Amino acid sequence: MRFLARGLFYVSCNPILPAYRSLEMERRNSTPITKTYSPTAKQHALMIVASLTILITPILTQSTHAAGLLIADGGMGGILEIQEQTVNVTINNGIAVTEVEQIFLNTESRQVEALYTFPVPKGASVSNFSMWINGKEMIGEVVEKKRAREIYNSYKAVRRDPGLLEQVDYKTFEMRIFPIGAKAQQRVKVTYYQELDFDHDQASYVYPLATVTRENINQNTTGKLAMTLRVLSEVPLVDMQSPSHQDGFVIAKHSANFYEASYETDGGSIARDFVLNFDMARPRTGIDIITSKPDGEDGYFMLTVTAGKELAQLDQPMDYIFVLDVSGSMRNSSKLIMSKNAIYAFVKELSNKDRFEIITFNVQPEQLFKTMQTADQTNLAQARNFLDQQSARGGTSLVPALQAAYSYANPDRQLNVVILSDGMTEQGQRETLMQLINQRPENARIFTIGVGNEVNRPLLSQLANQTNGLAAFISQEDNFERQAQAFRRKLIRPVATNLNLKFDGVEVYDVEPARLPALYYGAPLRVYGRYRNTTEQSTVNIKAEVAGKALNQKAPITLPKTDGGNPQIERMWAWHRINSLLNDNTQANNIPQVIGLGEAYSIVTEYTSFLVLENDSEYKRWKIDRRNALRIKRDRAARNVVNQRLNQLREQAMQQFTMVDTSVSNNTNNSISPNTTTNIAPMRNIPAAKPVPTQPQVSKPRPAPQPRQNRGFDIDFPSFGGGGGAIDPISAGLIASLGGLAMMRRKRRRSA
Repeated sequence: MRFLARGLFYVSCNPILPAYRSLEMERRNSTPITKTYSPTAKQHALMIVASLTILITPILTQSTHAAGLLIADGGMGGILEIQEQTVNVTINNGIAVTEVEQIFLNTESRQVEALYTFPVPKGASVSNFSMWINGKEMIGEVVEKKRAREIYNSYKAVRRDPGLLEQVDYKTFEMRIFPIGAKAQQRVKVTYYQELDFDHDQASYVYPLATVTRENINQNTTGKLAMTLRVLSEVPLVDMQSPSHQDGFVIAKHSANFYEASYETDGGSIARDFVLNFDMARPRTGIDIITSKPDGEDGYFMLTVTAGKELAQLDQPMDYIFVLDVSGSMRNSSKLIMSKNAIYAFVKELSNKDRFEIITFNVQPEQLFKTMQTADQTNLAQARNFLDQQSARGGTSLVPALQAAYSYANPDRQLNVVILSDGMTEQGQRETLMQLINQRPENARIFTIGVGNEVNRPLLSQLANQTNGLAAFISQEDNFERQAQAFRRKLIRPVATNLNLKFDGVEVYDVEPARLPALYYGAPLRVYGRYRNTTEQSTVNIKAEVAGKALNQKAPITLPKTDGGNPQIERMWAWHRINSLLNDNTQANNIPQVIGLGEAYSIVTEYTSFLVLENDSEYKRWKIDRRNALRIKRDRAARNVVNQRLNQLREQAMQQFTMVDTSVSNNTNNSISPNTTTNIAPMRNIPAAKPVPTQPQVSKPRPAPQPRQNRGFDIDFPSFGGGGGAIDPISAGLIASLGGLAMMRRKRRRSA
């Protein structure tokens, strides 16, 4: 067990990813105690040890929960528990909305301040923070960070009910609540929006629980953790699985387009991320445009391009340099072990014409072969042995390793440099590193892979984007072979570069990203923007280069004058806009814009924070507009429409299941186990997301699929003798819910 201390002495009990503050006081006082030999000093020493033992003992036996770090901050510390955690996920148009509702319990006989630290996944933005005060949900508002902290502290002085949620760094957020009364509960809710990663006809959802910044900590829970995931996919789903919790999820297939999954535990280890993978019957082709147009405001759009035909693979050999970080920071939570597995899984996918080399680095690089080698069985065995001998130690210096990788460049072969690192390189090297990236050989591309939750995503993404490469982030609980196959599929096909979009018949502005990245096979390209002055003849023209030849195609699009069905893309546009401003070289001049966007769209950034006050009068007193409260109302109304449809589909499927179930003898072998996917009344051809009739249509044939609102056209990237770039759908499915559990319970009751 590790203990951390701040002030006199702190205790942390972690319901969602536990960790303890170290008793630095003990270390500081050890010298004077051991050097003083009077009986009085010895007695004092014994009293201190005894007191610490009494205080520490309940901490050592205290069970914890998972998904963050919860402690009692300030003063004498204390023990807090997360009594309950409920996670609800809704997937719609490629954006996952994750709501985490928790109940904190103060086990002390006095008031405490709760400090809760938690991670968010890649591509996610925290977009709501609520507290229940006097039995009513109070929705927070985003305020400039310094002002939010000042207001919060002013309420602490009078022991009122403020809540504060701040961004600590690029991956971690921190929630503060004061006061939580003696033996009292506090209910909170955090919502974040996240773009899902797609690869051709596959997608993944990750709910992060594992944290690697602290070792030797209790990672069990005695409280309830329940997860529900609901997804409606216009492209039929053919498989759904959880590589992280194969025996824990109950997955119910209500139709080819609607899956639900649920997970629940009342105790046990929660040290692993929840990972859910699903496969679709086919990739969507063409252009999809999803819009949001509030009354009286300019509109928002999310455009996704997908290459039409599956293009032929490149029939040319490639060289791969795997640059593996073996510095001390890779030791935590077995990051190095996972990165080794990722390399080996990737190498096994190489063709007999490809060549590879492995370079490890901490403060200096080490090369395996010192020349390029084919991926035959002998070299694979040698690579495995080399990787097995690596251990994490020392500092981090990527520049020499990258220079060594460049030395392998051959003008006749494509050089793919794959960096596996947590990105925790020395701060002083970053400018040199970016210069080196821009000085790469002409035929070299940089790809980065980060494993686990504790990785520097901004740096790794920037390294890849600067070279028209790709950045991938893999959960430690994911299937490495699946991820390696997906990554290689992108590299054996040519890439579309120099992409440009031109809109006619509508005024489009603030497009994100402003500089479009390269378009890879299987990697979706999402473009966000604002629009106004639309006409019925609006078009988009796409220009690109594929295998050295020009592509130029035009498509009609529909940008409506009113659309309230997809408000989530407004926040995602703002989040991408904020990131662009922060990554700009003129960042200091962009800070006021970042603050303005954060406050207007309720997004936590390094310059803005969420603040929850006791009632609406307090917001008014501080002249804080209730913009987020209005936005949350719109968001929830739109999600209710989707959930209403899903509930109706679920009821229809349950009715059909009941009809079939009553006609079969009561056979216990038919009971549902958590390890199975349950097929419930398959239905086909789910139309676009609109409320469906409440009356089930069991015997009637299903109508043909309806196109989604604002669907564009199909783009076919030319073959050019072998290749093209492709990307993927924007809607996709996952799973979720209590359908399977309900059927399981009914089966058990019948068999009892």
